[in-house]
Amino acid sequence: MSQKVIGLIGGMSWESSAEYYRIIHQAVRARLGGLHSARCLIWSFDFGEIEALQHAGRWDDATTEMIDAASRLERGGADFVVICTNTMHRLAEQVEAAIGVPLLHIADPTAERIRSAGLRRVALIGTAFTMEQEFYKGRLADRHGLQVQVLVLVLVPSDEDRALVHRVIYEELVQGRVEAASRQAYREVIARLVERGAEAVILGCTEIMLLVRPEDSSVPLFDTTTIHAEAAVDSALSG
Repeated sequence: MSQKVIGLIGGMSWESSAEYYRIIHQAVRARLGGLHSARCLIWSFDFGEIEALQHAGRWDDATTEMIDAASRLERGGADFVVICTNTMHRLAEQVEAAIGVPLLHIADPTAERIRSAGLRRVALIGTAFTMEQEFYKGRLADRHGLQVQVLVLVLVPSDEDRALVHRVIYEELVQGRVEAASRQAYREVIARLVERGAEAVILGCTEIMLLVRPEDSSVPLFDTTTIHAEAAVDSALSG
């Protein structure tokens, strides 16, 4: 079976990009057997530079960097592009418009999994950018009909809780730190979302899967890292 070439935009952070690489290769081996592995290209950012642009609100500059990365992958022979992070999908439409190959949006296969499970009311945890801005929630609602509940909590102020989730991502997970206290804090966040009626929780940051496991939640967890990586393999092996 011939494979399409997957173009991965990674390094945001490399901790989760490494998971993409592992999951993609394992899935190809499982599908094709033997010594098969994925055909892929990776452009890996210096995340320190990208994080500075994010927190300075310099999204136009970040868009320029992302388009450059996607264009490099296209010129290198990628048949489609995968952005290995939820937050930078804020720029997905601009990136896709600037290149001549498809972009596999992380929210789409996630929404398909949720709908296949018969769920419509989901919670979303991730960076503050993903939780608070409309680029992700809006796509889930407008394109896939999902109602998205985002950390509006009863017992603690929602802004404080979002700050906690965001802090753990940037100060711990992207630096390879997995702390038991933070796992417990995320468990509590998830439990409160379930109390508010969430039928499932989207792990809407590609590093959260390093911290949170299915046993940490009483409702299904949708790990966007795994879902996105497996969808990339589906695309690579289709046709």
